[in-house]
Amino acid sequence: MPEKEFNLKEIIEMIHNKQYKLLRELLDSLNPADIAEIMESLLDDEEITKEQLPKFFRLLPKDLAADTFVELNSSMQEQLIRDLTDKELQFVLDDMFVDDAVDIIEEMPANVVTRMLANVDSQTRKDINQILKYPEDSAGSIMTVEYVDLHPNQTVQDAFDHIRKTGLEKETIYICYVTEKKKLIGICSVRELLLNPYETLIKDIMEEDVISVTTTDDKEYVAQVLAKYDFTALPVVDTDNRLVGIVTVDDALDVLTEEATEDIEKMAAITPSEHPYLRSTVFEIWKQRIPWLLLLMVSATFTGLIITHFENALAAQVALTAFIPMIMDTGGNSGSQASVTIIRGLSLGDIELDDVIKVIWKEFRVSILCGIALAIVAFGKIMLVDNLIMHNSDVTAFVALVVSLTLVITVVIAKFVGCTLPLLAKKLGFDPAVMASPFITTIVDALSLMIYMTLASMLLNL
Repeated sequence: MPEKEFNLKEIIEMIHNKQYKLLRELLDSLNPADIAEIMESLLDDEEITKEQLPKFFRLLPKDLAADTFVELNSSMQEQLIRDLTDKELQFVLDDMFVDDAVDIIEEMPANVVTRMLANVDSQTRKDINQILKYPEDSAGSIMTVEYVDLHPNQTVQDAFDHIRKTGLEKETIYICYVTEKKKLIGICSVRELLLNPYETLIKDIMEEDVISVTTTDDKEYVAQVLAKYDFTALPVVDTDNRLVGIVTVDDALDVLTEEATEDIEKMAAITPSEHPYLRSTVFEIWKQRIPWLLLLMVSATFTGLIITHFENALAAQVALTAFIPMIMDTGGNSGSQASVTIIRGLSLGDIELDDVIKVIWKEFRVSILCGIALAIVAFGKIMLVDNLIMHNSDVTAFVALVVSLTLVITVVIAKFVGCTLPLLAKKLGFDPAVMASPFITTIVDALSLMIYMTLASMLLNL
């Protein structure tokens, strides 16, 4: 729930009536995320023009303006950067953490980036450029260089003095990092500082077994480490164990959300989007969807070829045609269940490539149980509904047997394909999510149809 309720219509009326003092008081009581939501909602109102947004933004106090700016979507950030004066932009950037500034810069066109970098101090510009050098999906690309560092020979009193002096500029002060000649040798929480006498040396209370990541580690792995150990921040070191930054839990949450969204889009045969749905144009959405639709449409040609090949068998036993959708859907759904489970396991680190035999053996046993259950229900349904109730004489016990056997074999093969393809993709260096539902369904459709028609030809002498 938001910290305070707000009425968008009332805010729009305040803007039209130029009740800026009242509006400023209202905004000052809101959370930055809520203010960003208001600004994005204003764009959807026909009575509010884009030129009024900078005026709205200027009503915010300096620290609140910076926090709100970070919460805005990239298109609105770009618009504000273009509309704000150099002095106003400098105020916003000065009050922003370096990692947030880097995230914004990565979304902006070159001319906007140039203006941003021209309005930050030399040290901040150096820090930004340093982070931008790291690979896009690495820990270095999402870390912040604004952390509290302590020396092992400092006392608790010295540590508190240092935190009071520099804390406002740091992303977090709850965990302090103990370094010697820039090398990470320990960590110390503010809780430990509070519970020890002022004269205690940091080296006597610091924790020496520090869990850290390197600048080149994958950012998704970093998020998993934070989640595993319930850390609020994680130190990032270079190859010589020199502390170069930290990754905070809010950045990890952004990574996990981004990766989950990307995996979901890939599993739904959609090219990942850079913009929210309502901010994407029809042409952008079309570009995201049409490549996969074309690929899947062409790949479905194999299913058509199989049906054509067994055209005579289907003509001899027309009743077989009625059960093709059920068999293909069951196979596709079985494969999707396995693939989604494995992809999730790979993403969370619960499943490794070395577990391939365990995965196949487990999915085989599951598929046998699922296949037998489906076969029994299908056989009963066919004989009761299709044969007795609907009086379809073409649907015999042999037809029901063919369908039931096909379901068992199809489910076994579908789950094998569904669990092995994501692991194979991971082994080859591809994203396992690419091997999800639509792709696997297409493969399983063709295999299930071949099994069905082969069994029918053998058992029904077609």
